Amino acid sequence: MNHRELSMLMIGLLVTSLVTGIVAADPPRPGTEDNGLTENESSTLWSRDADTYISQEEYSQRYGDERTAIHQLANGTDITFKRPPATAATWTRNDFEDLEAGGSDTSVYPPHASLEDGVFIEDAHATVFAVQPSTRGHLESGDTPLYIAPNGTMRGFVDYRVRIPNGSSSGNKTVEWSLTNDEIEEVRLKKNEKTIARTDGSHTPAINYRIDDDWSATLSLEAEIHARLKKTIRIDRGNGTDVTVVYRTESHNVSDSVDVEIYDLSAYPYYAEYPDGDAGVAIFQSRPWQGYTLTDEGNASVRGVWRFYTARNTNWDTLFRSDRTDSATVQSDAIPVYVHAYPSRIGPRAEPVRDGPELIDTWGTDRSSPVGTIGENINIDIINEAYTTTYGVAVRAQNVDREALNVAGIVRGVNASIVEPDAGSERQLRRSNLSVEVIQQNQSQATLRVELRDNQTDAPIALDDSRQYPIGGSTRSGYITIADQRVETNASGVAIVTIDEPGIYTARYHPGSWLGHTPAYVSDSATARWHPLGTIDGWFALLFEVGWQLIPFFVMFYAGKRLLRMLGPEDIFDSNP
Repeated sequence: MNHRELSMLMIGLLVTSLVTGIVAADPPRPGTEDNGLTENESSTLWSRDADTYISQEEYSQRYGDERTAIHQLANGTDITFKRPPATAATWTRNDFEDLEAGGSDTSVYPPHASLEDGVFIEDAHATVFAVQPSTRGHLESGDTPLYIAPNGTMRGFVDYRVRIPNGSSSGNKTVEWSLTNDEIEEVRLKKNEKTIARTDGSHTPAINYRIDDDWSATLSLEAEIHARLKKTIRIDRGNGTDVTVVYRTESHNVSDSVDVEIYDLSAYPYYAEYPDGDAGVAIFQSRPWQGYTLTDEGNASVRGVWRFYTARNTNWDTLFRSDRTDSATVQSDAIPVYVHAYPSRIGPRAEPVRDGPELIDTWGTDRSSPVGTIGENINIDIINEAYTTTYGVAVRAQNVDREALNVAGIVRGVNASIVEPDAGSERQLRRSNLSVEVIQQNQSQATLRVELRDNQTDAPIALDDSRQYPIGGSTRSGYITIADQRVETNASGVAIVTIDEPGIYTARYHPGSWLGHTPAYVSDSATARWHPLGTIDGWFALLFEVGWQLIPFFVMFYAGKRLLRMLGPEDIFDSNP
């Protein structure tokens, strides 16, 4: 290999190494950094890493260490959660301390930073590092809001470099420049252009905030950078030197913003008591939420369609370091991690599974699958078809402690305030009385009369199953199934059904949710039998049909008998040879 080929190979290896470092940017190996998490906890953070599984033996040979069971599992897949974990915020808070700015002549910034230049201040930026507690919601394509807690912390990164002009010398005149002072004077947090918090100047500000009575907002991190330079002019007069000092100052504001949804929950409960003593409870909330517990011990609970994973913000995988003459890419020592909420194929669940609450109804907004918003290297059980957001969930349980109801949101630490609905939260729940009878029949079909009435007052129950939402409205949803048909009763509580096959027919009332009705009803069933032989006409028809079918046999029998009489035995059998 000649010198030129060797040089080209070295350049190729250098470029490959640089590109690999930039693209791969693998997160730290669990257990190797002191970030407030155990190895098990930190191994669950990296849902955007490449799930390239290696065996325990290979791992031990490569790193000289053993993995925990959770670490081994996370090496081959991504781990999801029933509720938003605290690990993302813990990691981010501790890792943020490793973020270091450059000196006055060097600016450090992530690739997505918005850089600004002034006269002396260059490559200046203020970039949002993380806002927490928060959860990135994956609702559908094009709709991935960042939900933040009403009380939280915004962390940011501010840096810049100061360009000092070159000195000059011409004849008896000499000009020199020097930096006397540079600083970040103040950092402000704004909500929709209004300052809501501020702190002293810092390259790594962490600003606590509180936002009340707001639905959505644009949060801006704004920093004011100040630099003061000294310009010294010397003029040689032969017998002396004249010195003039001029100070030049520059202030520059830089900012970054993020659109957020202020996640402040208010939940609306509805209650009912079943005739057998069971309790019904439903919770409605107009935003995605996690679920609720039914007792003070918290061992009976229900959750909606949402599950959670944690993943790093890949914008911070690498940083640029720029000075007056060059810019280089370096691996970032600080990586923010966020919680993400997604609709799971597992769907709504009530726990304990066997003897816990019974999930009786869910409702919400129909949305398309958000699978396209997840990104690469994330292996989760996200639903890949249209789904319902489960803004409301209703259950039936043996025990419900209304004082202990706890409604948890998809943002860690945010629980809903329980608000009594304007129309009241109590719902009457009564028994229904369903009956079915045969009112008309013939040999080919029968007509059934199905009647549904209030078991307590005997008032007719009229049904209209065209309702879309379970809360409110004047019509009563629900339907009756019989003979593979789905029918609704009229204003008299009656439905007419025609059948053409004999058999035993069971009618069952499927009441709509008790949430929108007072009173509401529980299910009931009734049975009717029909067979054509159950009527005189049926027997007559049967005999007629049987007789009609036997006519050919009677004709053949009669013809054979007459033939025997005409021929006689001697004509048929001749005993003479």
